[in-house]
Amino acid sequence: MQLVRLCLLIINGLLLLTIRVSVAADCTESSSCSSKYIAWNINVDQNGGGDFKTVQDAIDSVPSNNNQWIKISINPGTYMEMVEIPRDKPCIFLDGMGKDITTITYDGHNRTDISATFTSWPDNVVVRGITFKNSYNRYWTLQEEFRVTQAVAARIYGDKSLFYGCGFLGVEDTLWDVKGRHYYKSCYIEGAVDFIFGNGQSYFKDCSMNATVGMPPYYLRRGYVTAQGRQSASDPGGFIFDGGVLYGNGGVCLGRAYGPYSRVIFIGTCLEASICSRGWDAWRLHGKE
Repeated sequence: MQLVRLCLLIINGLLLLTIRVSVAADCTESSSCSSKYIAWNINVDQNGGGDFKTVQDAIDSVPSNNNQWIKISINPGTYMEMVEIPRDKPCIFLDGMGKDITTITYDGHNRTDISATFTSWPDNVVVRGITFKNSYNRYWTLQEEFRVTQAVAARIYGDKSLFYGCGFLGVEDTLWDVKGRHYYKSCYIEGAVDFIFGNGQSYFKDCSMNATVGMPPYYLRRGYVTAQGRQSASDPGGFIFDGGVLYGNGGVCLGRAYGPYSRVIFIGTCLEASICSRGWDAWRLHGKE
């Protein structure tokens, strides 16, 4: 209960101050949760010791147009499934037992819109202690023909979403921060190419980012941490990295322009990775910097 109350304070307070207040700041009743307290709990245990064996079955049991906080507790284990929270099921709190022991993984690939292991559509979602992994690019051997392709671990659409102590593992397009105000606290994010991308209005606090561009079997010439897609001067989108650390193997740029007004800010972040000399890449927008 205390975490949900804290999350509400953070979501409705701190996020409004990170970049600029967007139109979405004015919540209507239909997009808000009616209470600061958890209405009921659902337990997931893949061995049959809970209410459901899969995370998706637990989410499916939540009533449409729900407006009360529902906690889904996920016991330790590796859950091999694609998980999606539909747009009409807000006010969900996914609570894992820790990112090192509660993992949701799948091997979707080729297109960002169909490959995500985890997709969250609604507003007002809180996630704690879960690792979301896309395994497609991660288990090639040196004897196989290898080509890195888009394989998303998580894509986040809804406004006012919070992730605390979570992991996001992939190679290309790991975390698709599509749109909305999002807060990531003490998370681990791993990848090689555009592994944090999209046009969310997002604040990353004390997160660890591991650029794996130089690790076998990838051996990529260069990697990119971010690809931010802000489209206009009035667009509120942007990424802020406050504290935390960026480390890894091989050369990496802090970002490349996914939109004509891309905006990424690093504040007090420890940069241990080998950063490309210019820091950023204009990508398809050279000459418009």
